[in-house]
Amino acid sequence: MRCSNSLPDKQTAGYMLLELIAISGELPADQLRRLSGGDSYKLNVVRILKTKKLLRTYYRDGLRGYRLTARAKTALCSNNPERFSFALTGSAETNLVKSEITRRLRLHRVAETTVTMMNAGVQIHRDEKPDVFSPDREENIRLSIKAPAFYNSREIKEMGTVFTKIRGARSVGVLLTLADVFVVYNLGNALMKWEYKSEMRTKALMKTILCRERLPNQYSPDSIQGLIFGNSMDLAYELLKGEGGKQYFILDGNYEHFYYLTNDRQGEKLLRLLCSRTQTERLENILYDGLYESEFANFECDAVDGNGNPVLLSFFCDLPRIKRFDTALQLQNKNGTLICFDFQREALERYCSKQITFQTIDFQKWERSFIE
Repeated sequence: MRCSNSLPDKQTAGYMLLELIAISGELPADQLRRLSGGDSYKLNVVRILKTKKLLRTYYRDGLRGYRLTARAKTALCSNNPERFSFALTGSAETNLVKSEITRRLRLHRVAETTVTMMNAGVQIHRDEKPDVFSPDREENIRLSIKAPAFYNSREIKEMGTVFTKIRGARSVGVLLTLADVFVVYNLGNALMKWEYKSEMRTKALMKTILCRERLPNQYSPDSIQGLIFGNSMDLAYELLKGEGGKQYFILDGNYEHFYYLTNDRQGEKLLRLLCSRTQTERLENILYDGLYESEFANFECDAVDGNGNPVLLSFFCDLPRIKRFDTALQLQNKNGTLICFDFQREALERYCSKQITFQTIDFQKWERSFIE
């Protein structure tokens, strides 16, 4: 039997799982729950793939993950080389997966981010998106992003020696939407140690490569923003609190906007919203009802209420803006309102001063009305 014939049919859960593991190198076992389908059904899919010797479980240092077998790699590369050869041939880290816990944790963070992107409808496969970071791209060929696309850190570093300058950077990739560039990070379950200079070089390189060289007609230097994922809103509180200055990279103003989303259904829906200027403006227009244009000078807010108090829209959990808003209210002894989703409130309320009143959006009601 030929290897290509051993693969599940395309568009099935089994094939999609193999695709995801292929581009991730190792998929954390706990991410299986985030894929579509019932739990018992997905476990049966895994069992069948193992029976066909296409999938195996790897367990070490308390980390459990799914890896492809050599048969699966050969079959996928034969079936769709444009999609899989980059990840499954040669010395690629996703092909020769290391056993060291630090390397596996890095792969797991990238894989988790990829799941979030995939569930939000973002393009993740190489043959679906423009070859933005190819070292062989002809300069006279103009590129454009026509749908949201995620490029993981391995794809970005394909450009070569220029990326030795960002060795040690914690970014897991870059999200390109029709209007914005997001340098992406994933905390997972805990805060991380930042390599400040490497992170700033990452931002500078994205400005040069995307905004000046390869996509200058689509992105301006002001398009570069930060996007951070975490497994709970508690981490957003920890970032805002920033004890000992350890999280100054997020809050020091180098990124005017640094959004925090969770690696779950809520975060996936908000990521879809973040990728759509039209849908974002639709929600903003609803929230602006009953509010008025702000006339405050040197005070960051989005509107004022009927009493003239400042209002901040923060449903994307823009951490630097939340901190600046709260600080300004305290310094000027003003009261204000922060508008966010209900599941974000507890963590933000723990951080913010008593001068902020919270107004929340019911996530479930909004989700039902959200048109994708």
